[in-house]
Amino acid sequence: MSVAERPTLWMNADLHCHSVVSDGTLQPEALAARAKANGVELWALTDHDEIGGQARAQSAAHAAGLAYLTGTEISVTFAGETVHIVGLGFDPENAELREGLARTRGGRQERAREMAESLAQAGIRGAYEGALKYVGNPDLISRTHFARFLVETGVCRDTNEVFRKYLTDGKPGFVPHRWANLGDAVRWIRGAGGQAVIAHPGRYKFTPTEEYALFSEFKAHGGAGVEVVTGSHGAADVLKYTEMAQEFGLAASRGSDFHSPEESRCDLGRLPDLPAPLTPIWDLLTDRVQAPA
Repeated sequence: MSVAERPTLWMNADLHCHSVVSDGTLQPEALAARAKANGVELWALTDHDEIGGQARAQSAAHAAGLAYLTGTEISVTFAGETVHIVGLGFDPENAELREGLARTRGGRQERAREMAESLAQAGIRGAYEGALKYVGNPDLISRTHFARFLVETGVCRDTNEVFRKYLTDGKPGFVPHRWANLGDAVRWIRGAGGQAVIAHPGRYKFTPTEEYALFSEFKAHGGAGVEVVTGSHGAADVLKYTEMAQEFGLAASRGSDFHSPEESRCDLGRLPDLPAPLTPIWDLLTDRVQAPA
């Protein structure tokens, strides 16, 4: 029986990763091959605020014998923090979704130039041009591209050091950006036939009250799931968000958030299983899974 016909809790699904279309270092085809080699059965490419790699990812997935779900990761501002909402299983031709993503991408160039100016004031010059060398899509220039430039030029040893010393709130190179509205992001995804998922909730610096508000609003807008198992979650996070998924009636998702063989905490498909009490998000998307021929 096919993946689309009988999804299971213990399926090796990896529904969060990035290609050169946003801030990853591999082409969609290379990601599909890596996912297949690592035993992934159901895969989604979820580039930031962009769906330009979806056709290539789907074609490569099917060529490799992988079932595929369309994906993206939308940047949202909530309580002064940037939150990421993963969309899965949507129609990539949906006009409202495409227009919303284009608007969300729109401010990145101006923000990047302001980041470079801030770094220049700290004595680091040429950062904008340096970051552009790592950008596959100039509309999606991001902190990750600046971080790679800072490592290349020897300012920092690795990207972890970059984000301790630069590009975060209160540090040189940090420039806030207002992204999409939470309700709009969920509406775009649902309107295109997909399901919305809170990405890596353990990474956000919310108070308990703010986090509860995020989950409450997300659910009220029609959000369906939360990443319980992801590359940045430890065992305590998995337990916490298992309980929150149950409390809010959310399905659970699983994704490595893979960006690069050199930088990522977790490789594609190398994640623990979802905890048994939970409903996997792919159970809500059986009619959207694109199975290989």
